[in-house]
Amino acid sequence: MAHQSSLIAENIEQYLKEHENKDLLRFITCGSVDDGKSTLIGRLLHDSKMIYEDQLAAITRDSKKSGTTGDKVDLALLVDGLQSEREQGITIDVAYRFFSTDKRKFIIADTPGHEQYTRNMATGASTASLAVILIDARYGVQTQTRRHSFIADLLGIQHLVIAVNKMDLVEYSEARFHEIVEEYRQFAGKLNAPNVHFVPMSALDGDNVVNPSEHMSWFEGQPLLSLLETVEIKHDSNLDDLRLPVQYVNRPNLDFRGYCGTLAAGVLRPGQQVKALPSGKTSTVERVVTFDGDLEVAYPGQAVTVTLEDEIDISRGDWLVEVSANVPESNAFTADIVWMHDQAMVPGRVYDIKIGTREVSGQITDIAYQIDINTLEHHSAGELALNAIGRCNVELTAPVPVDNYRKSPGTGSFIVIDRLTNVTVGAGMVTEALTSTARAEDVDWRGFEVELNALVRKYFPHWEAKDVRELFKG
Repeated sequence: MAHQSSLIAENIEQYLKEHENKDLLRFITCGSVDDGKSTLIGRLLHDSKMIYEDQLAAITRDSKKSGTTGDKVDLALLVDGLQSEREQGITIDVAYRFFSTDKRKFIIADTPGHEQYTRNMATGASTASLAVILIDARYGVQTQTRRHSFIADLLGIQHLVIAVNKMDLVEYSEARFHEIVEEYRQFAGKLNAPNVHFVPMSALDGDNVVNPSEHMSWFEGQPLLSLLETVEIKHDSNLDDLRLPVQYVNRPNLDFRGYCGTLAAGVLRPGQQVKALPSGKTSTVERVVTFDGDLEVAYPGQAVTVTLEDEIDISRGDWLVEVSANVPESNAFTADIVWMHDQAMVPGRVYDIKIGTREVSGQITDIAYQIDINTLEHHSAGELALNAIGRCNVELTAPVPVDNYRKSPGTGSFIVIDRLTNVTVGAGMVTEALTSTARAEDVDWRGFEVELNALVRKYFPHWEAKDVRELFKG
């Protein structure tokens, strides 16, 4: 494997220091089936000199028996490592790859295109800052193109790169490219993403992936890699509203008590006045501690340990915010929920809701509407099936601080956990806090009866319903 930097041979310590300080861009590749997502990643790694010689030899050998590219090396095999993926020529699970250039470090998530794996795509998109959405130049905008674009937008991804792939199969037609651009723009008018780029390319042959294409001299924009290296992401994070969900209280000895967590939003400095939620107690930041030493300032995404000047009661699940922040606390809110389980979500059933670092019981009381991915229209629904997305009302058994997801994704997102199997069945993005009209004891507990009956059927199959009611009478 080669690298463009000569510092590796001349001054390895200086190279490592520069490499450590590079920006990191997390992005996903998504789109419809067979649009060339895995091949694109393989081409990026190959043309940026990030493939070892033994890797290249292995996929060259495997291409003869598992590849789908004829006599050419099937670069998709670099990413599609599962046997079932190679046999079918598809992507099933999210695959992560790392590479870097002189300007930036990258973590790529290759997501599947099949509708049944939409939940995998949402998982990959949850930590990404940019989405590369591939479109087959022969077929144009497809159902999964719209689905993945909407989910990327729903998860707050602000940068979209629409890669019109397989241009070699339409003879590098400029007219066809502009036709697809116009078709996508008509759909994208309903999205919130402020930054959309279009690139015509051939991932198989390397046109406009790393280097400009000789076949498409009519395209005046940047190749994909150049675009990835220069897209501005520094201002995507919320630097105004301090949010530090406490994950762990570090108490190694009598002289140290620190509150550990990943800074979700805002800027944190020693001497800054903060408030703990939900208690409302205030104090001043004494130190911002990391493994590499104390920090003068911490930014979103950094894992830190905070010590305070005052001894106040803070535990896992609490938040540290600005002393003057007015954060709503409620046991009810509306949210967009992506359902990720084969068993449909039915309103009234009790789940464990993990929001931030806190886990509390609750239920989805009703579905305001389900979103049609193709048209973005709203339809009434009594349940959410696998891969469905809906606007729902959620009630918890205890009030929690609530943030809008687009304001602070780290504290405005949550997962829904099945209480019987401990499986994550849904992911949600908070849109609005509701007035707390119900206390924990006032919540509709019909869902617990559903849970109880399910447990009884599992562990006491010979019991009848009347036996359960008799046991818990009163």
